Amino acid sequence: MLSDIEISRQTLRRPIADVAQSLGLASHEYHTLGDDKAKVQLNVLPRLADNPCGKFIVVTAVNPTPYGEGKTVTSIGLTQALHALGKKVCVCLRQPSMGPVFGVKGGAAGGGYAQVVPMEELNLHLTGDIHAVSSAHNLASAALDARLHHEQRLGAQEFERQSGLPALNIDPERLLWPRVTDHNDRALRQITVGQGRNNGPEHGNAFMITAASELMAVLALSRDVHDMRRRIGQLLLAFDKDGQAVTAEKLGVAGAMTAVMRQAIEPTLMQTLNGAPCLIHAGPFANIAHGNSSIIADEVALKLADYVVTEGGFGSDMGFEKFCNIKTRASGHQPDCAVLVATLKALKSHAATPPADINASDMDALQQGFANLAWHVANVRRYGVPVVVAINRFPQDCEQELAWLRQAAIEAGAADCVVSDAFAKGAEGALALAQAVTRALAQPAAFRPLYDPQAGLEASLASLVELGYGAAGFSLSETAQQQLQEIKALGADTLPVCMAKTPMSISHDPALKGVPKQFVVPINELKLNAGAGFVTALAGNVMTMPGLGLKPGYLHIDIDADGNVCGL
Repeated sequence: MLSDIEISRQTLRRPIADVAQSLGLASHEYHTLGDDKAKVQLNVLPRLADNPCGKFIVVTAVNPTPYGEGKTVTSIGLTQALHALGKKVCVCLRQPSMGPVFGVKGGAAGGGYAQVVPMEELNLHLTGDIHAVSSAHNLASAALDARLHHEQRLGAQEFERQSGLPALNIDPERLLWPRVTDHNDRALRQITVGQGRNNGPEHGNAFMITAASELMAVLALSRDVHDMRRRIGQLLLAFDKDGQAVTAEKLGVAGAMTAVMRQAIEPTLMQTLNGAPCLIHAGPFANIAHGNSSIIADEVALKLADYVVTEGGFGSDMGFEKFCNIKTRASGHQPDCAVLVATLKALKSHAATPPADINASDMDALQQGFANLAWHVANVRRYGVPVVVAINRFPQDCEQELAWLRQAAIEAGAADCVVSDAFAKGAEGALALAQAVTRALAQPAAFRPLYDPQAGLEASLASLVELGYGAAGFSLSETAQQQLQEIKALGADTLPVCMAKTPMSISHDPALKGVPKQFVVPINELKLNAGAGFVTALAGNVMTMPGLGLKPGYLHIDIDADGNVCGL
């Protein structure tokens, strides 16, 4: 079989203007960037306001494993199959961060014969949206340090006289806004800034990967440019020495940050291998943010297509949960059906004692690990959404095990369970999945979120960990207790919760596989994301700046004799 990049490069692509027009965009509602991508302009939204919405399909998965479950492959394969069946369909995906591309995970364009193309365009820069987020974020960091420097250098009274601005009296010990870069760089996790004469004040700081920036979540959750401007103004950057909030609006940097992101708010239009439209927008990770593509991309797709496929990051305890409890509250668009991706290898790895050879037939390990899939089926159904299980087939898979898993998933409550060969066969390999999904969409959905944020942050946390994870409860560190009181004082304890935890387990502990029970979720910190509109609860050691491993992915990436990217 050809490599992913060879398949992408050898595919005959439609001109992106044809893709735009087939989706229903008028020529003045997008602008092309070469032959393969276009920016969708927000002037399309008023025209579409009264259009009925298509069916909304969310792709999720069991808890991820090192073997890969193929959620993006399944999302794209399902889209290609619906397109091949003559359905008007669009897939909405997040933009890949270059950190994982050059690290371990690799690209996020799908794979095999279920891809967004050209895959090197998608994985490397695309239209620069992530760089715009990085630049706007770091502008706020620079503005904070500049204000600290000038107020300290001149004193409050002289600063006000010379600048005509009110002194903010920022507390250098209570800066909340680190810096970001779109690379895995562990050396920047903790830094000191302001060293040297006339560069201070000197203080500790840090870098996060850009996908962890609250600005990325703001981009994904904004309804239009004015909503984005409002949210950016609400960003909490620091506290002053009297304990009062210093926001981006108060610092005077919110307008300039919005200007930097004025083009990033437009979704990017691309296509799948068989020419189905794809909207790429925003890239928040699901372990530290809400893990979904943008509300704007969803809105455009739902108003133009009869079927819209999107995905939530990691398992249903992560991206799908946050889709239901955070994103639907901001967008008003509820899921009509979910597709839950699993593999034989993934489920065997969730057994109490995973087999030494994960590719070998092992019914006992599969039956043990099936508990994880059954939990995720029940978790999706808890939200009132019908669920179809997609078994992503690998070449070594045992037919007897596949047949057993199909029946077991249906007995566990799935509307259907089908084997998907999207990776090897593209649209043809996902036809059975597309047909199962259309049947599930005929079932009535009675969507219900897991909790009501108006009950308060502690009640929301209790519902999330007890109903959402099956935990016995949660505990707050002393730091988190103090932060809870600050959040209450700011009147923000009725915002939804965004849990930052490991994706490798339903619990907070990556070592607890399968379906853990009687565990308590430790909340180490509570972080108010006033612009994004949620409170992040950090459970366990959650990394916001990944590092590169011994043999990172960038070692394989180069250009060939013709100047084309290879090894991606």
